[in-house]
Amino acid sequence: MIIKVQKIGNSLGIILPKQIVEAFHLEEDDTLVIEEKEEGIFMNLQDPDFAQWVKAYRKANSDYKDVLQELAK
Repeated sequence: MIIKVQKIGNSLGIILPKQIVEAFHLEEDDTLVIEEKEEGIFMNLQDPDFAQWVKAYRKANSDYKDVLQELAK
């Protein structure tokens, strides 16, 4: 996948394609860590263990939304 660096205000940035956002369940205000390694630049979610928990939580909330709303009554 090729992504171009773009001018965003007074900075440079990248726009993450929808495919990447959906694949990693990214949402606004998620934090990515950019690491510079010998092989190149790598981006990771800040805490992979926590990110897995968030993914499971979001899935459970989505899958069981109606049940959770009924239990909350």
